[in-house]
Amino acid sequence: MAASPLTINSTVRLSSGYLLPLLGFGVFETTQNAKDIILEAFRAGYRHVDSAQYYKNEADVGVAVRESGIPREELFITTKIMSANHGYANAVKGIDESLKRFKLDYVDLFLIHDPLSGKAKRLETYKALLEAKEAGKIRSIGVSNYGVRHLEEIKEAGYETPTVNQIELHPLCQQKPIVKYCQENGIVVEAYCPILRGQMDHPVIQEIAAKHKRDPAQVLIRWSLQKGFVPLPKSATPSRIKSNADLYDFDLPQEDVEKLDGLDKGAKGAISWNPVEAP
Repeated sequence: MAASPLTINSTVRLSSGYLLPLLGFGVFETTQNAKDIILEAFRAGYRHVDSAQYYKNEADVGVAVRESGIPREELFITTKIMSANHGYANAVKGIDESLKRFKLDYVDLFLIHDPLSGKAKRLETYKALLEAKEAGKIRSIGVSNYGVRHLEEIKEAGYETPTVNQIELHPLCQQKPIVKYCQENGIVVEAYCPILRGQMDHPVIQEIAAKHKRDPAQVLIRWSLQKGFVPLPKSATPSRIKSNADLYDFDLPQEDVEKLDGLDKGAKGAISWNPVEAP
């Protein structure tokens, strides 16, 4: 049976049973006019917003949710617990503080933002997230910037598998061992920096964009979707917010996907902190 064509409403079912919209809207470094930017994203069709404690815009996301007029159950809101709030007691407190800032009854997805706090605190934080899920404060839990051994330690502790691992992911940094592990273990891979923070001047990217008469950003986001990832593009510009969601009336043929696949530089291709090798 042929796969259903991708649309802006396409979702993937997480191991928790909930549906995650395949296209997300990232809000890192979005503090000025954050509410208006998020409302613009909602108007463009996004239903999945990726925030974090570190971003200092959870309150703005909550206001945008309430002002949007979109039923809460049609929106998917993610946040992340930052390193300073790792450890069991800190995480319990941090989860409740996030919910207060959002002024929401629940968060759809709560991630551990990074593995930098060390194994003991990582596992304590994960335990706190599991308990918050049982209490109905969180619907799904996951991780971000986790390498294979960080994911393995969750399994070894006997905890349920994370629903999501959010990592830096684009043609120059494809994180293949992590992606393979996640795909083999039912973990959805979310892609941050999918449009290379605007550094899209690689000739292959430009060539494919020209061929399809598309923006380079659209080509990169489409590549991510066709690879089975959940890209999280970010922009504060209304025209870019819209064009980054205008992805569903063209397809990258296999030859173009393979050209982009061939750009992988491994860890050297990373353009962000990418702490997947943390001890």
